[in-house]
Amino acid sequence: MAKKSKKKNGKAATAKAAPKGAAPAARLKGKDYERELAKLHAELVKVQEWAKATGAKICIVFEGRDGAGKGGTIKALTERVSPRVFRVVALPAPTEREQSQMYIQRYLPHLPAGGEIVIFDRSWYNRAGVERVMGFTPENVVQRFLELAPSFEKMMIESGIHLFKYWLEVTPEEQTRRLTARIDDGRKIWKLSPMDLKSYSRWYDYSRARDEMFAATDTAWAPWYTVRSDDKKRARLNIISHLLSMIPYKEVKREKVKLPKRQKPHGYKEPNYPYKWVPEKF
Repeated sequence: MAKKSKKKNGKAATAKAAPKGAAPAARLKGKDYERELAKLHAELVKVQEWAKATGAKICIVFEGRDGAGKGGTIKALTERVSPRVFRVVALPAPTEREQSQMYIQRYLPHLPAGGEIVIFDRSWYNRAGVERVMGFTPENVVQRFLELAPSFEKMMIESGIHLFKYWLEVTPEEQTRRLTARIDDGRKIWKLSPMDLKSYSRWYDYSRARDEMFAATDTAWAPWYTVRSDDKKRARLNIISHLLSMIPYKEVKREKVKLPKRQKPHGYKEPNYPYKWVPEKF
């Protein structure tokens, strides 16, 4: 993951990435991944309790190409925490009414209130990505969005929201492998829509859109954090670890949990009721 270094003219400069010719690290073993993920999950629970206790507001944005690993990362991030605190927002295509609204309006109701952590599986940056590449939005409108997005995000931060933006970077070879694997996998075929196929064919259009988006919106107050995601397990651990390092949370002290004594039956007997039991096939 590229680390931020010096800031210049309000922009967050990015440290140089590792040489392209460098040999990739060996893929992480399952046991090692589960062990490290369990540690991170315990810390995420601390973040959850801290947010509830302090009223902190956290917003996390995940962007990247189809097949970059956004969904799996979000599942890893949320599988051990409360969905009442960690909310995932994945908006469908806008309705006719929403299309007539101010663009950012459809995202505003989903921003976090006190004690909430909101995760956007794609966000307002749809305008700079899929809408632009697929021709759904006029170019002048896209340019205006890129001009205004930094100001919008500055207002979010000044209102007390902790904003984190992650771009998952997958190589063309790995994207091809992942999307091909979905074709015959009944669990994943829903992830391969006609829009995904069109997007796949426009790799370099997306590259140009990403580059311009970064140039316009990678600011000192809301920088983009880029994650190499060819190795899904490493990417998930790196993202969660980085996120934890950026949130100023503290462990909230709580009394040690002790189960109370269960009440006595006081004459209660199990009824002779014809329960409709689920067949035990396994």
